[in-house]
Amino acid sequence: MPLIATLLLAASTAAAPATLRVDLQHSGTSDREAWALERVLVEPLPWPGNPARPVDDSNRGINRFDVVDAATGKRLYSRGYSTVFGEWRTTDEAKTLARSFQESLRFPKPSAPVELRVFGRDANNAFVQQWSATIDPNALDVERGNWPAPAEPIRVHYSGDPATKVDLLILGEGYAKDELPKFEAQARRMAAHLFTVSPFKERAKDFNVWALTVPVPESGVSRPSTGIHRAGAVGLRYDIFGSERYALTLDNRRFRDLAQYAPYEFVEILFNGQTYGGGGIFGQFSTAAADNDWIDYLFVHEFGHHFAGLADEYYTSPSVYAPASGQKVEPWEPNVTALHDPAALKWKSRATPGVALPTPWPKAEFETFERDIQARRAKLRADKRPESEMTALFKEEMGLEMALFDRSPVRTAVGAFEGANYEATGYYRPQLQCLMFDRSGEFCQVCSDAIEQIIDLYSKP
Repeated sequence: MPLIATLLLAASTAAAPATLRVDLQHSGTSDREAWALERVLVEPLPWPGNPARPVDDSNRGINRFDVVDAATGKRLYSRGYSTVFGEWRTTDEAKTLARSFQESLRFPKPSAPVELRVFGRDANNAFVQQWSATIDPNALDVERGNWPAPAEPIRVHYSGDPATKVDLLILGEGYAKDELPKFEAQARRMAAHLFTVSPFKERAKDFNVWALTVPVPESGVSRPSTGIHRAGAVGLRYDIFGSERYALTLDNRRFRDLAQYAPYEFVEILFNGQTYGGGGIFGQFSTAAADNDWIDYLFVHEFGHHFAGLADEYYTSPSVYAPASGQKVEPWEPNVTALHDPAALKWKSRATPGVALPTPWPKAEFETFERDIQARRAKLRADKRPESEMTALFKEEMGLEMALFDRSPVRTAVGAFEGANYEATGYYRPQLQCLMFDRSGEFCQVCSDAIEQIIDLYSKP
């Protein structure tokens, strides 16, 4: 029996609800935003989520949506999330241009009309309601017809009923027909690698991993800065927001219309590219270049953004985002802080006793060699040098970091180290090194805790 039919049969036995998807248009500029309803549809597979944890208490994401029973006012479901629009509006372009981006909100199909409420962060990073719409799951304009599945999902790692597991879908992009075995092998390798990294290693039995792709006419993905354009399965390309290493899809409908044929709560797009690159948006998707020498790091680092809402802790690499102006508010991300009150450190329970806050570290020495590394990195890209030279530069960078940090008396301490969230001052990270700071391969203790909280949300009663 095909896997999709098996999933449908199992779900009907367990009486899982259908999956309702609401597609929106999210538009605006740096200082205004608006939402508009695009379509409502019933996806082909049942809801894969945890029925015991319908309400999200993690306080993660730039946005949150609530599904509220229209008759009683009871909150039926909620999730925090971030968006492509939320990232774009922090760029310089958003100061002078209005743009619209697609996004989707998925939840268990209710039996009666509900009010869908969308919240955003105010100036103090508190959630405030910004948009709402009544959604009638039985309305005539709800789309219920589905095309036959374009491909069968591959069961990569299976631990049990999707309703009690985190369901990760590895979605392939840029693989020609003769490269489908390559995609499956890479997807299996990346899933295996994910479960060598703590805390995923210890929680592997709380996950299912699926893989799915459809072939493209020509191998590879678009990279406009080098004149390469390809027809993709989900529309992924490099050069998002002008960053040569940032790779996302802006075609949400195409991405969702393929992903819906596998059980998923989280998606990583593994794309057929060699150039260093990827991206990750909390609650939406993450991406990683499968043929790059740093794919192990890329896959897990970008998944950290998507899965747990972890902030980037590095600050010396070029960023597409405009720096914050004025006093920095306390970030919602669990692994960075503005440290307005050291006595109330966000991760106080993890802090090393006696460590100074802020925590002294060899910041000036680090920034000295990083300025050279980043200048050489930019020149390699400008000169279109082979990717092997970028790999060598990154290895040199790691060697310099390790030599510097290994001498530090706070090498393993949990404190508040200045330099994070793309800025050299005003934001602090928990430890000297972490997968969200560099390519050292392990999450810090605070990031590990934040990841486990999300695993629990999707797998625990």
